[in-house]
Amino acid sequence: MNKIVFKDLEIEHICKTSLKNSYISVTKDAKIVLKTPKVSQRFIVDLLTQRESWIRGHLLKIVSNKPEVVNLEDELLLFGDIYSIDIEEARELRELLFKLRVANQKNILGCYDNFYKLYAAKYLIPRVAHFSAIMNLEYKEIKFRKMRSRWGSCSSKKVITLNIELLKVKKELIDYVIVHELAHLVHMNHSKNFHNLVQKYITNSKLVRKELKSIRL
Repeated sequence: MNKIVFKDLEIEHICKTSLKNSYISVTKDAKIVLKTPKVSQRFIVDLLTQRESWIRGHLLKIVSNKPEVVNLEDELLLFGDIYSIDIEEARELRELLFKLRVANQKNILGCYDNFYKLYAAKYLIPRVAHFSAIMNLEYKEIKFRKMRSRWGSCSSKKVITLNIELLKVKKELIDYVIVHELAHLVHMNHSKNFHNLVQKYITNSKLVRKELKSIRL
């Protein structure tokens, strides 16, 4: 990892030969991260020049404590951070948007929802499998839905349903929801035994639960 100084901005540059595209992110603590394959210095300068207004816009939001708002067709909210849509993880979203015949807000939001459903299968299924293995608990099926009032659910038939909106929050919170729903395979309630089971695998579960409750769906 190298440090790059672009005008008055300090940027962390991570070079990975396995990457196909280059992308920029700004974290909540105002850290600018640039990830690229092996590229020239001129390419980096051109890319930073092109995205400078986007970078400064997010830095201004952080400094002024303004609420984060995603600019449709240009940005993606993923795991608690807003990224430029040119990141590798957003490839399928770019393809969905490119295929739109009518680019109105309803259709664009539909593309985002479809992307989160696709990404949920890629990210959430392995995480559920990971925790079900270490908790020694078996489920029958995983479903994904966009829900307005809950992050997840577990039925008496051992069917776990996860909200695709989970992809928008931090990974630590996602893991808590997964463990929470798996624990319902043993305790179909929120008893002390239930919370003790969750606490066994998410040691700071009370703090995480409190943070999760503060997020509006």
